[in-house]
Amino acid sequence: MQIVIIGAQGQVGSELVRRAPGLGYEVLAWDLAELDITDTEAVDHALNVSGADVVINAAAYTAVDKAEQEPERAFAANRDGPAHLATACNRLNIPLLHLSTDYVYDGRKPGPYREEDPVAPLGVYGASKLAGDEAIGRLLPRHLILRVSWVFGIHGHNFVKTILRLAREREELRIVADQYGCPTYAGDIADALLELAERTAELDAQQAWGVYHYCGQPATTWHGFTEAIVEEARHHEALRVRTITPIATADYLTPAARPLNSVLDCEKLVTRFGLQPRSWREGLRMMLANP
Repeated sequence: MQIVIIGAQGQVGSELVRRAPGLGYEVLAWDLAELDITDTEAVDHALNVSGADVVINAAAYTAVDKAEQEPERAFAANRDGPAHLATACNRLNIPLLHLSTDYVYDGRKPGPYREEDPVAPLGVYGASKLAGDEAIGRLLPRHLILRVSWVFGIHGHNFVKTILRLAREREELRIVADQYGCPTYAGDIADALLELAERTAELDAQQAWGVYHYCGQPATTWHGFTEAIVEEARHHEALRVRTITPIATADYLTPAARPLNSVLDCEKLVTRFGLQPRSWREGLRMMLANP
């Protein structure tokens, strides 16, 4: 199977590129330097000559706070780019697997979010990602949108790397303790996407295209996640931090509002495909053991 991976240098894209050949895939991997998905002619040409059986889009504008000042860039990457990919894939009859986000929800629901729950993003980033989801749904029947949350991994910038840096520099960390979500290891997301790519014929047969949730287990807070990061990191290095103080969202204001509840219900994916998300602690251990 020939697979095209877009966003090849990102957190998930890097894991896709690393893991796909070992599963027997022939891989074409493109990042922004090789393919600007906001350029419709470039997308058309690239996919025309790719010979792709499946396209996985892991590219996105992910700077949540910066997006408030750069909405045009966010929407170009997160709405227009996926729309161009969907249009080209539809013309060539290629299925598209696409990564989305928990930030399409407003976080006011008391329990885990299911795929059919109303969407109501709080900021530009979430709104731009939702617009991309909707464009794909409108333009391409053979699509699978995987909404993930709190992604961390070996590559790129993420919360784990930020906490490790601060834990080496400071004796106290003040971390938000009233936002709930599910940390998700980038390598696990890549494995799930590659498994789903392999099963595209099954998706056709079951008419199982659409939106699914995938995230690590169990739910925690940023404060709880930080405690786990520091605890695990101490097995590998000495850290300066001594105290991790819980604070409220109101005590840590950011340009973009964050949902207080980002917990995703993954039962639809488990029931349909038997893909059971694992503990994010396992992914955290893998990440910290392979710096």
